[in-house]
Amino acid sequence: MSFDNIMPQKPLIAGVPWRNELDLKTLVENRTTYSLNNCELNIFETHQKASSVNLSFGDLVLTTMIKGKKVMHLFDNPGFEYLPGESVIVPPNELMKIDFPEAKWDNPTQCIALSISQDMIENTFNLLNEKLPDKEWQKQWGLDLNYFHLINNQDLSEIINRFIRIGVKERSKEKDLIASLALKELLIRLSQTQARDILEKTYKSLANSNRIAHVVNFIKQNLQENFTLESLSNKACMSKTHFSRTFKNEFGLSPMEYILEQRLNKSAQLLQNINYQIQDVCMLSGFNNVTYFIRAFKNKFGETPKVYQARFIHLP
Repeated sequence: MSFDNIMPQKPLIAGVPWRNELDLKTLVENRTTYSLNNCELNIFETHQKASSVNLSFGDLVLTTMIKGKKVMHLFDNPGFEYLPGESVIVPPNELMKIDFPEAKWDNPTQCIALSISQDMIENTFNLLNEKLPDKEWQKQWGLDLNYFHLINNQDLSEIINRFIRIGVKERSKEKDLIASLALKELLIRLSQTQARDILEKTYKSLANSNRIAHVVNFIKQNLQENFTLESLSNKACMSKTHFSRTFKNEFGLSPMEYILEQRLNKSAQLLQNINYQIQDVCMLSGFNNVTYFIRAFKNKFGETPKVYQARFIHLP
């Protein structure tokens, strides 16, 4: 049995309204738009199979998959599956070619596309670079379009959900102001999510040249260790305060929250082996208390380790 393509549960986006059947203008990428200052929220839904559907925007776009599956073609690269719990950053005027291999009336796809003005992006990141300039991982706040396909984490999913509620349901005269504040947070969370994604993909190659990558490599190789903030900051050759603040600013979570996340991800991988007992997985993942492990696992993945493991019992 191979577990390479089995992923832990991803935080999903909820609460996006479907169009009434009578309001649909097309069954392929039917579009509903909510215009706000500095951005435009688009909700697309597709109810039949289709291929090579073209789409582009004049501004940078954050797209997030909500339901169903697409195959996305970008930058003249081979297509990749685009699934719920994932986001894709698309630069201005970039042509997206999209296939809908499984869409049908009782299994539609739904996706949002949030186009964001360049002024809003520049103003937000310029402010961050002015107020929080001490970055160790990526030298400046911003987005790296080389890493455009992201797995949503909880923080990013929560702010996307909140922004959708503002765009779709908010009716107050302060709507644009509320949306503007939420948009700034969304850009921050998006930058932090991307930084974590880049870290996961490059930490090994940078472990000897970057202090943060060096610490992350040490954490991943020693998950059963009893880490302390002091020991980690010493590895980074930084004070505890500086290390903790830098890590939190750049990745959106504290060093100890990151360690917990890594241990839980490790436990999810181990649980896919049905020969492991829950107590064994707990120990091998670096937890020293089974009750705490079960509670933390359920909080992250929505089910207990035992229920999660049971899903793999009958796989070939």
